[in-house]
Amino acid sequence: MNAANGTTESLDLDRFSLRRFVEAMRQADELDIREEPVDLVDVAAILQNNPKAVWFKNAGGQELIGNVVGSRSRLAMAFGVPPGEVALEVKRRLSNKPQLVELRRDEAPVQQVVQMPDEADLLDFPVHLQHGMDGAPYISATIDYTADPATGRRNCGMRRLMMRGPLEAGVDLIAPSDLRVMYMAASARGERVPVAYVIGCHPIDMVSATMKVPTDELELLSSLRAAPLPVVKCVTNDLMVPADAEIVIEGYFHEAGYVEKEGPYGEYLGYYGGVKTNPVFHVTAITRRQDALFQTATISGNRMDLTDTSNLEALRMEMAVWSALEGVARQPVAVYAPVAAGGSMSMRFSIKPTYPGESRSALYAVLGAVGVKNVFVVNDDIDIFDDNQMEWAFGTRFQADRDLVIATGVRLSPLDPSLHGARTGAKAGYDLTWPMEHADRWELRTPSAPTYEGKSFPSIRAALQDGPKRFEELIAAVGSRDGREIVRELHGFRGQGLERDERGRYFLKT
Repeated sequence: MNAANGTTESLDLDRFSLRRFVEAMRQADELDIREEPVDLVDVAAILQNNPKAVWFKNAGGQELIGNVVGSRSRLAMAFGVPPGEVALEVKRRLSNKPQLVELRRDEAPVQQVVQMPDEADLLDFPVHLQHGMDGAPYISATIDYTADPATGRRNCGMRRLMMRGPLEAGVDLIAPSDLRVMYMAASARGERVPVAYVIGCHPIDMVSATMKVPTDELELLSSLRAAPLPVVKCVTNDLMVPADAEIVIEGYFHEAGYVEKEGPYGEYLGYYGGVKTNPVFHVTAITRRQDALFQTATISGNRMDLTDTSNLEALRMEMAVWSALEGVARQPVAVYAPVAAGGSMSMRFSIKPTYPGESRSALYAVLGAVGVKNVFVVNDDIDIFDDNQMEWAFGTRFQADRDLVIATGVRLSPLDPSLHGARTGAKAGYDLTWPMEHADRWELRTPSAPTYEGKSFPSIRAALQDGPKRFEELIAAVGSRDGREIVRELHGFRGQGLERDERGRYFLKT
């Protein structure tokens, strides 16, 4: 669609703005607001292990927001669903038909201010040192937008920028990705790759950037928003970017290839990544909203559950597991990637088995289809979001010689420090489900408080004559609000044929 046809009239260009989401976080008590001036050298310590998003009103003289998606509750806010249903909601939205609305430059909030190289300067932003051994300050909350010159298909991802100067930055383009393939092919031809980096956006846009779905990834953003996406063409290249973003840095990856040192940097698994040789990004323009809000992301440390990247990675991995389960499990119940493990190292899922071997088949499917190292499967009576219930299931339903599955010689994340430099590693599956043949064993049911449900009878004798009854059912049978009088009455039946069956139920022997 095009703005020239009047399609912008119904567009709320602030509906998916970062500032509107910040206001939603404030109302939900998910925001730590710092009114006092904060030096940039102190920003990282304030963000580290903070359970809330932090809004600095004056960080190095400018506004700065961090840790926006550092919790599942804030991701749930973005999608308007309970925390346990975020992955399913994302999966549902993937089928939405995308709609792009192209705006003119004068209509696009992100191009209210345009700075060309003679006045653009990356170091004008409140960029801070994030981890003690990082090679330089990094812009970390970035979404890169590119287009494959061979196919025209648009691509986006999340890759950091290491400050090298006012108009240059190092990038991390080592991990396998569509963009890496695209760049290596272009570099071999001696061509530059145009790139546009968005800084400051709605959480849904960040989720979209982490998805690995074979589709036009700009359109994917519209699908996940479940709304038309306003886009605008960049000033110095032909790339389309979300018109309602806060900031766009336009530029290109130099055709020289992997030529400059980048790093070290605190990575998303909680350890440092070393110095790498990477391409260089050159700035050709910076565009932004008049009141642009700069965003930074939390990435590393020993509390991965409180970082942006681990929460995003966990959601992406859960999506992959739901897809893997579709063909092997009739009744999958829940999926959860523990964020404390970086979102990609451990996975839990629960199913309601309908045939023998189903849980084990599902376990193999997840181990084979998803790049996660440890996978746990439980029955549907276990809340996989509850660490205490998971520990209980692990301690009481698992036998290592029977329920442990190990796959060796498989590819794992190269950032996994336990590999000690190896190219391949091992995965483990933990089957914590009950075998189907034991599914109906009453002694394996989980005890809970009595609910006193059952038929009513005029007397205990009538209830016993109806058939075997649990003590709970006898209380319900006569509407007792005490129970001790039933003990007395049962005691009187002991010489009158009172018996108990193998499940402990009372009955009168005729």
